[in-house]
This record gives sequence, structure tokens and C-alpha cells, in this order.
Amino acid sequence: MKTIKLFYIPISALLFTGLFTSCNDDFVNTKPLNEAPKELVWADAGLAQAFVNDLYNGFGQGGFNEQMLASLSDESMFTHPGRGINTITESRSTPTDQGWIVDSYEYGNMYKYIRAANTAIENLKEPKFSNATQAKQMLGEAYFLRAYYYQQLLRFYGAIPLITKIYLLEDTDFTAARNTYEECVDFIVKDCDEAAALLQDAVKVEGRTSQAAAQALKARVLTYAASDLHDVPTAKGKSPTIAAYGNSEYLGYVSGSRVERWQKAKAAAKVVLDQTALAYKLDLLDSVTAAEGKANYIALAMGGKSKVSEIDAKRDLILGRFFNDLKDEGGAYVGRNNGPNGYHNWSGNTPTQLLVDDYEMLSGEKFDWNKPSHSSNIYANRDPRLSASILYDGANWKPRTDDVKERDPANQIQTGQYEVLNEKGVKVIQYGLDTRNSPVEDWNGSYMGYYMRKFVDGDPTIIDQNSRQRIPWPILRYTEVVLNYVEACIELGENDEARNWLNKIRFRAGMPAIPKTESGQDLKARYRNERRVELAYEEHRFFDTRRWMIAKETVGRPVTYISVFGSLNTGKKVSLYQYNTGNYTYSYKVNTIAPGIENRNWLDKMYFISIHRDEINRNNKLVQNPGY
Repeated sequence: MKTIKLFYIPISALLFTGLFTSCNDDFVNTKPLNEAPKELVWADAGLAQAFVNDLYNGFGQGGFNEQMLASLSDESMFTHPGRGINTITESRSTPTDQGWIVDSYEYGNMYKYIRAANTAIENLKEPKFSNATQAKQMLGEAYFLRAYYYQQLLRFYGAIPLITKIYLLEDTDFTAARNTYEECVDFIVKDCDEAAALLQDAVKVEGRTSQAAAQALKARVLTYAASDLHDVPTAKGKSPTIAAYGNSEYLGYVSGSRVERWQKAKAAAKVVLDQTALAYKLDLLDSVTAAEGKANYIALAMGGKSKVSEIDAKRDLILGRFFNDLKDEGGAYVGRNNGPNGYHNWSGNTPTQLLVDDYEMLSGEKFDWNKPSHSSNIYANRDPRLSASILYDGANWKPRTDDVKERDPANQIQTGQYEVLNEKGVKVIQYGLDTRNSPVEDWNGSYMGYYMRKFVDGDPTIIDQNSRQRIPWPILRYTEVVLNYVEACIELGENDEARNWLNKIRFRAGMPAIPKTESGQDLKARYRNERRVELAYEEHRFFDTRRWMIAKETVGRPVTYISVFGSLNTGKKVSLYQYNTGNYTYSYKVNTIAPGIENRNWLDKMYFISIHRDEINRNNKLVQNPGY
């Protein structure tokens, strides 16, 4: 995408539109030589399109930053200290030190793009160029992007000021009070409706919004709006901190019918569900095999951009942040950032045992450490999404790099300790190549005993240490909308419909149907767990634990990790370790992470991130969130 500023556009764009046709002999010309005035931008379709293209840069790297939102939840722990993540996970965030906030949620950055969207909307309502079809589509894009960026702010900070005015230098008052939460929801929904209408005939293009994206965003916003955290009477009953807060209209609905809110959320989701061309393998009448389920889930994560996964799965991706070979971006190095240190990678956002424990058995039974049939081989006969999402001890993976391959010709993840025979035939304990005691970059080893598999291209020709991948970040997925629909059905007591759609997702993943007897709170718990594993690492868990008001019991828990030990079976002689249940008996132990490495704590003020003190000082009409 071309880059464009708020009032000027790079002059290189003019070269391609034929506007720059002759030399300029005026040596006193004081206009910027690398920018174009706004009068030209909005009078030319090509320049206007470049401006709208730049609005998408507010997506940042999607969620593929080196530090991921997953590590601010109970999905993962970030390996490297001093990045501001602990400020949030330990509830030490303050208005002066918020902790780590990625740019796609950062207050000032989002308002920068909202201002640009306002500029585009104002100038495209009555376009000054002749291509009405293109102007209509660009206007739809601008409405969607404004809605999306406001949604990012709303779910992170609570209600915010809704700004539609384009402030100019001659303005004297730049202050604005927060709108109510209800007003924010209504505004975003209206923008989504405007966008959907304008984009009705738009051709779907990778990385560009569409009618379905606007409808999916609306469904998400309405699902959040109906949740516990945003029903003030419910929230006050669950949180003393919120109960003591006077300005609760900034956090949710003070009055009104929650049933009506859930009905609106359900209806909005159903509009998207009816677009069956977006559905990937959701018409199955029974569960696929475990191998097929794993392949299906990996294909969904690859978004059609891996050479070793089914391309058709990209249908599920309603809107993605794409990466290509033309620009070297951080989001293309997911494998390097999160892969095993035994492959010379950085093991950044490593899955917790808390997450691993929540994957069901293949039978649909809840995993239970107290059952020997489960605990004796904890990765066997599990939900196929576990092995598709997480690299664990003994998992098959890519070829090792040349300097390591002789240590592991089998190309298996090694996160445990194992007995082997040394050159004298004496039994010794060897640490795995992917541990923090590895002979390969031990400082980058996982504390958890796991590595992120999801979103990492399994193509063996891609060496994560120094190669870029092209896997897109899922901004909006059809599957998310299905889950939003299920949640609304459960809240409305429509258990049969909820089970029907949950089973569609489970069948695709190789999991059995939910028993017809399961309903009410049991079905809600099943749904929440299903959402947890299906949408792992997609920036949903951080918000779900908050809007359901279960954060203290989930993200507030101490992080747990796994210890694996392989004991040589009697008579077995192994000098070069390889995972093998014939040679070894494996034992597994769950441990709690040491306080010196990471502490986790929950305070109810963390339901929302504080607005920074400097912003409050600049805008004296703002009111801070409760607890800060």
C-alpha cells in the first residue's frame, strides 16, 4: 500500500497518474517536493484511493507482534523480561505506567487513524472525481475502518469520545467528553451498517474490507455489548470496584433489556452465517478423523498461504492482515519469534499448561490429571487442535538446522530430560534441545515446556530463524461469528441451536458431538472452552475473560508449566535420544512458575485499561476508569 499523510500525498503517486508532466523551473517553489496538497488528493481517484489504502495501516502487524496479547492472558507467557507485559499481568498498570500496549490498541494511534477516516468520509460523500463506483467503495471502506478502530478502543478502554469533526489548527478547543458505552455501540453499529450497504457489490480483495467484514464486526460489537461486564447491574453485582464507580454509563448499559441485546447480537451474527460461501467444512454430519481434524485446523490458521495446507480454508478468513515479499515486516517472522530455541528461534509467547489442560480428550471427556489413563501419556488421544496449535515434547516438527541436525535426526521437539548412555555405557541425564538447558541458545528456551505451533507455516523449506512466512493475521473469521451466534443462542435459552452450530465446529476438528442432555450452565461452560481452544492466540481470550467477568479465576491464576522426564526401559540402550515409548517410560509433572520469573495477580481495575494521565491532562473533560 502507498503511504499518504493527512493533507499531502507522496509525489511519486502523481508520476503514476500523469499529473507530473513537466519540469518546474521555479526555484522559489516552496511547496513540498515529496507531497501533494489535499485539493489534488480528493480531486483524483487514484490519489484518493492511496489515502484510503493508508487507513489500513492502523492494523499494524495484526496480532503478529513479537509480544502478543496471548501473553496478557492465560494462553501463554512471554519468555523475555522487561517488556511491560508483567505490568498488566500483575495488575500494576497505572495511568502513568499502563504497561505494554501494542499500537493497534494504543489510544493516540487509533485516534490518528480515526481522524484520517473522518477526512476520507467527509471528502468522499460528494466526490470530486467521476468514478462514482470507486468512490462508493472507498467510502464504505472508510466507514468500516472508523468503526473498527473505535471498536478497538471501546473493548480496551471502555467508552471513549466519539469524534467526527476534523480538527484544524485554527480550532481553539480540542477537549471532548467520553460518550456513554451505549452511544459508542450505537455509533459503531451505524458505521458498520453504512459500510455494509456501500460495499454490497464490492469484489473481495485480500486484505481489503467487504460487506461481510462490516457485518461480522457488527456481530462482534453486539456480542460484547450483551455480555456481563457491559450490563452495569450485573457488573456491579460481581465487582466491588465497579459498584463503587459513579460514572458506570462509561462501562456499559445502565438499564434496558439484556434479552433484547442478545437478540440483536444473534440476528447480526445470523446475517453472516447465512453467507454459506464463507463456511469451510461446516456441513459435516459427523466427526472427521483426528488426522483430518488436525489438518483442517492447521489449514484454517494458514489462511490459504501455506504450500503444505489446503488453500480452500481461506474462505473462513473474512478479513486478514496479509504479508508479502515486497516489504520486510515483523509479522512475517512469527516462527522465529515464537519457535523453539533448538532451532535458533526466540520462544517468545509460549503456551501455558493452563491452556494445554483445557483441550479435551478425543472422546469429548474433560482431561483429568487424576485419571492414570490421561496422565500417563498426556498428549495421546487429545483434541486434534492441541497438536495443531502447540508443539510439545515428542511432537514431530521441521528439519533441524545443519549445526543441530546430527543431535536430532528425527526432528522432534525435545522439552524434557532423558536418560541416555554415555560413551562409557553409563546412564546420564540429558536435557532436551528445546529446553533452557539446551546446548543450543539456552537463554531463548521456553519456561513452559511448550512452543507455539498455530500460525507457524509448517513448510519444511521455511527456516524460521531467518525466513519470512506469508501467513495472514485473522482480523475477522467466519468461525468467530459462528461462536458469537452460539453464545447468543445459549444466553437466550436456545440450547438445540447452540449445540447444532457448536457441533459443526467440533466435527470439522475431529471431535464428537456434544451430548443432547447438556444445556444451561454446562453448555455455557462447554461453549466457553470450545471458544478458548478454537480461537487460541487470536486476541479473544484477553477480552473474553473480562467481558464474562471470570478474569480472577482465569488470567489471575499462577501460570503452570510441564516437566517431562524420560526413564530408559530395562535393557534399552540409547546413546542418541529420540522420543520412543518403546525405549522410554515418560512421566509428567505440573509445576507453578517461580515468583521471581513471573507473578500473576488480578485486580478488578484491570477489566479496562486506564486512559493515560497525559491524555487526561490534555483533555480535562475525560473521566478515568474505576480503580485507577
